[in-house]
Amino acid sequence: MSHPVRVLFLLLSGWLWLAGPLRAQQAPPSEQPRTTRILFVLDASGSMQAPWEGQQRWDIAKNLLSKMVDSLNAYPNLELALRAYGHQHDNKENNCEDSRLEVPFARKNAGAIKQRLQQLKPQGNTPITYALQQSAGDFPADKSARNVLILITDGLESCKGDPCATSLALQRKRIFLKPFVIGIGAEREFGKQLECMGTYYNAADVKTFRTILNDVIAQTLARTTVAVNLTDDLGRGVESNVNMTFINNVTETPEYNYIHWRDEKGQPDVLDVDPLQSYDLVINTVPAVRHPNLAIRPGKANVLNFKVPQGTLVLQNPLSTLNAYGRVQAVVRQAGNPVTLISRSFGTRQKLLAGNYEVELLTLPRQLRRVTITQGRETVVTYDAPGTLNIISDLKGYGSIYRLNPDDTQTWLYNLPEGGSSKINLPMQPGTYRLVFRTSTATGSKFTDTRSFTIRSGQTTSVSIFGK
Repeated sequence: MSHPVRVLFLLLSGWLWLAGPLRAQQAPPSEQPRTTRILFVLDASGSMQAPWEGQQRWDIAKNLLSKMVDSLNAYPNLELALRAYGHQHDNKENNCEDSRLEVPFARKNAGAIKQRLQQLKPQGNTPITYALQQSAGDFPADKSARNVLILITDGLESCKGDPCATSLALQRKRIFLKPFVIGIGAEREFGKQLECMGTYYNAADVKTFRTILNDVIAQTLARTTVAVNLTDDLGRGVESNVNMTFINNVTETPEYNYIHWRDEKGQPDVLDVDPLQSYDLVINTVPAVRHPNLAIRPGKANVLNFKVPQGTLVLQNPLSTLNAYGRVQAVVRQAGNPVTLISRSFGTRQKLLAGNYEVELLTLPRQLRRVTITQGRETVVTYDAPGTLNIISDLKGYGSIYRLNPDDTQTWLYNLPEGGSSKINLPMQPGTYRLVFRTSTATGSKFTDTRSFTIRSGQTTSVSIFGK
């Protein structure tokens, strides 16, 4: 066994990706091990005949790939396949549909792949886009499997296709995970045109190519874990019991949903994740926080620290038991943001990220409170116990209620039911108000009636309306 393959074997023998991590529809721990399928898409165009450190690029690529599949042959829950392109037609034919699945997926099929590699001859075009499109049909219809594509090429698309757009479209359809692209014997500028397809590696020399190929396989099969540490502003791990969603930022779909947990020592638990996908982490505090492009190192025990200091908003009913409102709602917004964040009833508690908020109380009149939420503390918001306005007349008409302000201005608050009876019992906050009313039978605006009145907590204020 060669040294790189032996290193790879030691790396993977401790733990293979035998049991896939929980998906958005998370299965119980007793779920059967998932199958990993690796499709090698190999450039067999005419340029692969070019010399590379004393040999043809093609010979180096097929020999290293042969050793690789041979080392993987004994692993369970692993299937391999080989697709080539540019090998069936001469370059002069300019054929842009020159790609074929040479060895379909099967377990322990290293022998078939090695044999086919020896038979293939590089000669034609570089139809990368077409090969990617065709690869969509190579993977069996198995939603539980991990589909991995490894493209090995020494040239760019030569058929006016768009391999980047094609790769992205197939990832979004969940045909395969974010692919690996290995450019061999290429200049650095070469990679700028291929890195949009997936995770790009520049194998400028044979030794680097060998190392990259081993590393890609290790990333595919080795265990990757993430511990998410939710902290306060000082970096102390005190936050927990928060939903965390790992979003696949290619498909924008949730891959994992977890409720954060800490053990008795306060340490966050360790989660298995698939490192071949790119994630945004949404920490579903209120408001939610989104961290894009998580820095997850494949095959490693990753610890991610995020500051999400929280305090508690306490919506407290007034102490008086005489609450004519019944259940009062509050609308919470972030300071300076008109969008409603949440709506909650008084008598409840709500955790919020530390910061400044506006709490609108849906009393009559409405009240706006500006509050600051502080890490680990409670912020109490309440209101005065209401009184009741009792309009004792049952005359039909049109009317409005205004609040009288200290500067002798008035603010509209409420319209009586239009054209209906004015007889009403209306819970209101303590204060001074004005009722403006005209009966529906009145013959002019001059017959409008105006009454001022005062509301006191726990008391009923009666106002009479007379027709004119």
